[in-house]
Amino acid sequence: MKAERSYPKFIITAKGTRWVEQGHPWIYEGEVLREEGDCENGALADAVSEKGKYLGTGFVSRQSKIRLRLISRNANDRFDEAFWQRRIQYAWDYRKTVMAGDISCCRVIFGEADGFPGLTVDRFSDILVTQTLSMGMEKIKDILFPLLIKVLRADGQDIRGIYERNDVAIRELEGLAQNKGWYPLPGETPPGSTVTEICENGIYYRVDVENGQKTGFFLDQKYNRLAIAKLAKGKRVLDCFTHTGSFALNAAMGGAEHVTAVDISASAIEMAKANAQRNGLNDRMDFLVADVFDLLPELASKGKAPYDFIILDPPAFTKSRKTVGSAQRGYKEINLRALKLLPRGGYFATASCSHFMPSELFVKMLRSAALDAGVELRQIEARQQAPDHPILWNVPETDYLKFYLFQVV
Repeated sequence: MKAERSYPKFIITAKGTRWVEQGHPWIYEGEVLREEGDCENGALADAVSEKGKYLGTGFVSRQSKIRLRLISRNANDRFDEAFWQRRIQYAWDYRKTVMAGDISCCRVIFGEADGFPGLTVDRFSDILVTQTLSMGMEKIKDILFPLLIKVLRADGQDIRGIYERNDVAIRELEGLAQNKGWYPLPGETPPGSTVTEICENGIYYRVDVENGQKTGFFLDQKYNRLAIAKLAKGKRVLDCFTHTGSFALNAAMGGAEHVTAVDISASAIEMAKANAQRNGLNDRMDFLVADVFDLLPELASKGKAPYDFIILDPPAFTKSRKTVGSAQRGYKEINLRALKLLPRGGYFATASCSHFMPSELFVKMLRSAALDAGVELRQIEARQQAPDHPILWNVPETDYLKFYLFQVV
């Protein structure tokens, strides 16, 4: 090590050392041989190999299986306010570059991919929405959140408040309580409403940051929606699992002859209808509250192909490795039924948002579904999440969204 260290040490196994040296920032409890020095939950500690080699510094989590989340591999780093401001600035500058200035609604911080383990920050116009899922980030949020406001406002961005969406069970694995509400910025009054409006791909959406799914709206499919719009002209489109209508609206904006938006949630469909009305697209759209698993075979039983473009963007069917098998069966069922419903020459978009369903397994499922449907798939594009959700090749967990566009031949 380059300097005398004041942090407690976690001595890591040879296997854990190899894992860290390959670039992954997580050290599991089973890879910790012993600790030297007292370290409270959420505090910083050094990871050191059995031979005494410095591996990095990270936040300790006493209740999680991930015992140490590294934030730096530089022994000369000082983890003060200036360090975190530089890191926030770096994340923001990255978004401005890769999103080509399209930053009024985007993910500002994507956890480990930006060096903030367990922290998500999304921007919806003038509101930032945070989700804090690690004890380390929770401990320093009173440093981070004012710095977020400082960095963005210094760049001319109008940010009026920060809303915390910590109403997720995974916080309990860190020993953190669930909660949601406005973060108290010193000397400031938060906005009077948790509903704001964003514009994505030229389409306006009302976003409820208090009650919407995740942080209020799914930003990761932004450019996949644009890819849909480019293919939709003149098509009869069925958008399954529409949520608040984002793919359906992009298809309609792209010139689709007609779009049917389907979701099992009545409240989501109501929001989709409102979004269609806001954008003047409701004359070419209809909306249906239905279970897609029931709807697709029902449509097929009528013996005709009412749609020539079907979009499947389901919620994650698996959130753990234990359920990958059943998830694969679920994905195959809906993909098979959609492919059977499409005419030759029809278009097909399909996605999976779970990192537990790796690309190779998803592709294997698609091949099997196409074979059973008696069709061939002509690939148009293979896409992933938008670049404001960057993928670190040494952190597979950041690579989660699979999105394919095909023509059925």
